[in-house]
Amino acid sequence: MSEERREQLEEIDASWCPSWPVTWQRCFHLVRMHLDAGETLPTEAGAVVRQGEDLGRWVQSVRLGWDQLTTVQQWLCEQVLGITPAAEEEKPPPRRTQADKWAMNYEAAKQFYEREGHLQVPRKWVERIAGEHQEEREHKLGAWIGNQRSRAATLSPERVELLSAIGMRWA
Repeated sequence: MSEERREQLEEIDASWCPSWPVTWQRCFHLVRMHLDAGETLPTEAGAVVRQGEDLGRWVQSVRLGWDQLTTVQQWLCEQVLGITPAAEEEKPPPRRTQADKWAMNYEAAKQFYEREGHLQVPRKWVERIAGEHQEEREHKLGAWIGNQRSRAATLSPERVELLSAIGMRWA
Protein backbone atom coordinates (compact mmCIF):
# COMPACT_ATOMS: atom_id res chain seq x y z
CA MET A 1 0.00 0.00 0.00
CA SER A 2 1.32 3.41 -0.86
CA GLU A 3 2.20 5.87 1.90
CA GLU A 4 -0.35 8.32 0.47
CA ARG A 5 -3.14 5.73 0.71
CA ARG A 6 -2.13 4.83 4.26
CA GLU A 7 -2.24 8.51 5.29
CA GLN A 8 -5.70 8.89 3.72
CA LEU A 9 -7.01 5.92 5.70
CA GLU A 10 -5.50 7.28 8.93
CA GLU A 11 -7.25 10.62 8.33
CA ILE A 12 -10.56 8.75 8.18
CA ASP A 13 -9.83 6.52 11.18
CA ALA A 14 -6.54 6.60 13.05
CA SER A 15 -7.17 3.10 14.40
CA TRP A 16 -8.05 1.47 11.07
CA CYS A 17 -5.02 -0.84 11.32
CA PRO A 18 -4.10 -1.24 14.99
CA SER A 19 -0.92 -3.01 16.08
CA TRP A 20 -2.79 -5.21 18.56
CA PRO A 21 -4.58 -8.50 17.73
CA VAL A 22 -7.92 -8.44 15.95
CA THR A 23 -9.46 -10.48 18.79
CA TRP A 24 -8.64 -7.62 21.19
CA GLN A 25 -10.25 -5.13 18.80
CA ARG A 26 -13.29 -7.40 18.44
CA CYS A 27 -13.81 -7.66 22.21
CA PHE A 28 -13.31 -3.91 22.61
CA HIS A 29 -16.00 -3.29 19.99
CA LEU A 30 -18.40 -5.82 21.58
CA VAL A 31 -17.97 -4.22 25.02
CA ARG A 32 -18.55 -0.77 23.50
CA MET A 33 -21.76 -2.01 21.83
CA HIS A 34 -22.84 -3.57 25.15
CA LEU A 35 -22.30 -0.26 26.95
CA ASP A 36 -23.99 1.73 24.15
CA ALA A 37 -27.07 -0.46 24.67
CA GLY A 38 -27.28 0.92 28.22
CA GLU A 39 -25.83 -2.13 29.95
CA THR A 40 -23.21 -2.02 32.70
CA LEU A 41 -19.55 -2.89 32.23
CA PRO A 42 -19.19 -6.67 32.61
CA THR A 43 -16.58 -7.47 35.25
CA GLU A 44 -17.24 -11.14 36.03
CA ALA A 45 -16.12 -13.96 33.76
CA GLY A 46 -19.12 -15.70 32.20
CA ALA A 47 -21.56 -12.87 33.04
CA VAL A 48 -21.88 -11.55 29.48
CA VAL A 49 -21.10 -13.56 26.35
CA ARG A 50 -21.59 -11.92 22.95
CA GLN A 51 -20.82 -13.60 19.65
CA GLY A 52 -18.88 -16.28 21.50
CA GLU A 53 -16.69 -13.78 23.39
CA ASP A 54 -16.70 -13.69 27.19
CA LEU A 55 -16.74 -9.93 27.74
CA GLY A 56 -16.32 -10.12 31.51
CA ARG A 57 -13.21 -12.29 31.11
CA TRP A 58 -11.86 -9.82 28.54
CA VAL A 59 -12.42 -6.85 30.89
CA GLN A 60 -10.66 -8.76 33.68
CA SER A 61 -7.71 -9.59 31.41
CA VAL A 62 -7.44 -5.95 30.32
CA ARG A 63 -7.47 -4.72 33.93
CA LEU A 64 -4.91 -7.30 35.09
CA GLY A 65 -2.70 -6.93 32.01
CA TRP A 66 -2.83 -3.13 31.89
CA ASP A 67 0.95 -2.73 31.74
CA GLN A 68 1.12 -4.92 28.62
CA LEU A 69 -1.31 -2.67 26.71
CA THR A 70 -0.13 0.08 24.40
CA THR A 71 -0.75 3.67 25.44
CA VAL A 72 -3.51 3.88 22.82
CA GLN A 73 -5.21 0.72 24.13
CA GLN A 74 -5.04 2.09 27.69
CA TRP A 75 -6.58 5.37 26.52
CA LEU A 76 -9.35 3.57 24.61
CA CYS A 77 -10.18 1.37 27.59
CA GLU A 78 -10.18 4.24 30.06
CA GLN A 79 -11.82 6.97 28.00
CA VAL A 80 -14.24 4.96 25.83
CA LEU A 81 -15.16 2.01 28.06
CA GLY A 82 -14.42 3.33 31.55
CA ILE A 83 -12.07 0.45 32.36
CA THR A 84 -9.32 1.18 34.87
CA PRO A 85 -6.22 -0.85 35.75
CA ALA A 86 -6.53 -3.39 38.55
CA ALA A 87 -5.31 -2.25 41.95
CA GLU A 88 -2.35 -4.17 43.43
CA GLU A 89 -4.56 -6.01 45.92
CA GLU A 90 -6.75 -7.28 43.04
CA LYS A 91 -3.83 -8.86 41.19
CA PRO A 92 -3.10 -12.53 41.80
CA PRO A 93 0.24 -13.31 43.43
CA PRO A 94 3.00 -13.98 40.92
CA ARG A 95 3.58 -17.62 40.08
CA ARG A 96 6.54 -19.26 41.73
CA THR A 97 9.33 -20.39 39.46
CA GLN A 98 10.80 -23.89 39.67
CA ALA A 99 13.91 -22.34 41.24
CA ASP A 100 11.74 -20.66 43.91
CA LYS A 101 9.97 -23.95 44.65
CA TRP A 102 13.30 -25.77 44.90
CA ALA A 103 14.62 -23.10 47.29
CA MET A 104 11.53 -23.39 49.52
CA ASN A 105 11.84 -27.17 49.66
CA TYR A 106 15.53 -26.81 50.43
CA GLU A 107 14.64 -24.48 53.35
CA ALA A 108 12.24 -27.15 54.62
CA ALA A 109 14.99 -29.77 54.32
CA LYS A 110 17.41 -27.50 56.18
CA GLN A 111 14.86 -26.97 58.96
CA PHE A 112 14.29 -30.73 59.23
CA TYR A 113 18.05 -31.39 59.33
CA GLU A 114 18.65 -28.73 62.02
CA ARG A 115 15.91 -30.24 64.17
CA GLU A 116 16.54 -33.98 63.51
CA GLY A 117 20.25 -34.08 62.64
CA HIS A 118 19.71 -36.14 59.45
CA LEU A 119 17.80 -36.21 56.17
CA GLN A 120 16.37 -39.73 56.45
CA VAL A 121 12.90 -38.30 55.89
CA PRO A 122 9.93 -40.70 55.74
CA ARG A 123 8.41 -40.68 52.24
CA LYS A 124 5.07 -39.20 53.40
CA TRP A 125 6.59 -36.59 55.73
CA VAL A 126 5.18 -33.05 55.47
CA GLU A 127 7.35 -30.26 56.85
CA ARG A 128 5.76 -26.97 57.91
CA ILE A 129 7.77 -23.76 57.59
CA ALA A 130 6.90 -20.09 57.99
CA GLY A 131 6.55 -18.33 54.65
CA GLU A 132 7.50 -14.82 53.51
CA HIS A 133 4.61 -13.15 55.36
CA GLN A 134 4.68 -15.51 58.35
CA GLU A 135 1.96 -17.76 56.89
CA GLU A 136 2.75 -21.41 57.44
CA ARG A 137 3.44 -23.47 54.32
CA GLU A 138 3.42 -27.24 54.04
CA HIS A 139 6.09 -29.01 51.99
CA LYS A 140 5.92 -32.69 51.06
CA LEU A 141 9.50 -33.05 52.15
CA GLY A 142 9.71 -36.84 52.13
CA ALA A 143 8.66 -37.06 48.48
CA TRP A 144 10.91 -34.14 47.54
CA ILE A 145 13.99 -35.70 49.20
CA GLY A 146 13.27 -39.00 47.43
CA ASN A 147 12.97 -37.18 44.11
CA GLN A 148 16.26 -35.36 44.66
CA ARG A 149 18.00 -38.66 45.37
CA SER A 150 16.57 -40.28 42.24
CA ARG A 151 17.55 -37.26 40.14
CA ALA A 152 21.02 -36.85 41.60
CA ALA A 153 22.70 -37.35 38.22
CA THR A 154 20.76 -34.45 36.69
CA LEU A 155 20.98 -32.00 39.61
CA SER A 156 23.33 -29.06 39.26
CA PRO A 157 26.60 -29.38 41.20
CA GLU A 158 25.53 -26.40 43.34
CA ARG A 159 22.32 -28.15 44.41
CA VAL A 160 24.15 -31.42 45.12
CA GLU A 161 26.63 -29.46 47.24
CA LEU A 162 23.88 -27.65 49.15
CA LEU A 163 22.06 -30.89 49.94
CA SER A 164 25.27 -32.73 50.81
CA ALA A 165 26.17 -29.94 53.25
CA ILE A 166 23.02 -30.64 55.27
CA GLY A 167 23.47 -34.38 55.43
CA MET A 168 21.94 -35.77 52.25
CA ARG A 169 22.89 -39.40 51.65
CA TRP A 170 22.75 -40.10 47.96
CA ALA A 171 22.61 -43.88 48.04
